[in-house]
Amino acid sequence: MIIFKFIFLFLIFGVIVWIDLPENLQIKLNLGNKKIDYKLNPLSVDTNLFGLRIKKEFRTHLGLDLKGGSHLVFDTDTKNLKQEDVEEALTSVRDIIERRINLFGVSEPTVQLLKSQGKQRIAVDLPGIEKVSEAISLIGQTAQLSFKEESTSEAKTATDTPFFLRLTQETGLTGKHVKKAGVVFDPNSGKPQVSLEFSTEGGKIFAEVTGRNINKPVGIYVDKLLISAPTVQQVITEGNAVITGSFTIEEAKQLAIAINSGALPVPINLVEQRNIGPTLGKTEVEKSVFAGGVGLAMVLLFMILYYGKMGVIASTALVIYALITLAIFKTIPVVLTLPGIAGFILSIGMAVDSNILIFERIKEELRKDNELEIAIRLGFGRAIDAIKDANLTTLLVAFILFNPLNWEFLPQFGLVRGFALTLAIGVATSLFTGVVITKRLINIFYKQ
Repeated sequence: MIIFKFIFLFLIFGVIVWIDLPENLQIKLNLGNKKIDYKLNPLSVDTNLFGLRIKKEFRTHLGLDLKGGSHLVFDTDTKNLKQEDVEEALTSVRDIIERRINLFGVSEPTVQLLKSQGKQRIAVDLPGIEKVSEAISLIGQTAQLSFKEESTSEAKTATDTPFFLRLTQETGLTGKHVKKAGVVFDPNSGKPQVSLEFSTEGGKIFAEVTGRNINKPVGIYVDKLLISAPTVQQVITEGNAVITGSFTIEEAKQLAIAINSGALPVPINLVEQRNIGPTLGKTEVEKSVFAGGVGLAMVLLFMILYYGKMGVIASTALVIYALITLAIFKTIPVVLTLPGIAGFILSIGMAVDSNILIFERIKEELRKDNELEIAIRLGFGRAIDAIKDANLTTLLVAFILFNPLNWEFLPQFGLVRGFALTLAIGVATSLFTGVVITKRLINIFYKQ
């Protein structure tokens, strides 16, 4: 049983190390007459699990200040709004744009309201995005979803006539009745579809529409374009529907995003677009990484010299902590910016602090002439409360800074959220490694 446990842990550790390997790592070796020239690509997963397609590539994503990106400026048209409604409408536009960008797959965008020459404008910074044209169209589009049925007029159309040529009429069911849209896959064909979950009112209307159109098609339109016209087989009362069509995964994803995001309260127009370089040059980034590596090495050396065997254990746990945290960053993924890296480095300090608390408590118990095994047990028990209190307090601060509830009196956008996110992930991981991994390593190496 113990052997299987070690094999399982070894496999997990191997996957974590594989995820953490640098992208496109080149391996060149000369072994006698044999030459090895191998390019190691990032770990990726592309499979179907219970009818759900899982496609994931584990890469390091850098933010605007480290990698560069695109800067967009949109002009807003508020002439049809009352003066007292302008500020609220612009705030709503900003929130919707950020929500659309994040759903598109860009994390940590900077969306700001600007006043220029008497005009209200919105500036959007997209870190490291490759397909800028898709983001632009997604930000500015107004996705109007509607359901149409065949007209009940006397002018009957032939059943073999394509649906888009038939006479249709509105059903009253629109995008405002959609509670949620998402990408799902047909369990039979594996093709992507867009699922729709209606509100209570929308579910009732949808049940009426399907009830009077059994064995008839109902057209699903997005921005007056026919997307699908499925034939109703039975009355649907659960309040759910599926948009089928010849979608690619990206097309289905963008359609779901557009439906979820809703319409912009005011029209916007792109007036400026330019690519910007990273605010920190490559040399400065390399220096920062080198300085961080030197600092980490000095911490590990201090732990080993001061605590001996305990220091070796702490250093091992700290390395494991760093590997796990980086793997989590790549898996989510987290866009690393300079404030984000600062949050990660701060969490490393807290991980070291946890080990120091544990070791000092163990030393106190040894000074009381307790046996090593008892000292370890008591030291852990008395250090855990302080470690949990410190880490939970930091997690609470990270929660406030991240502001997931979008409280207006706290920062809602910008890089502070990146700092809070990396800090929270690092602290949670350090709590796990300090309490679980360090304790297991001590038990293994000091087992009598």
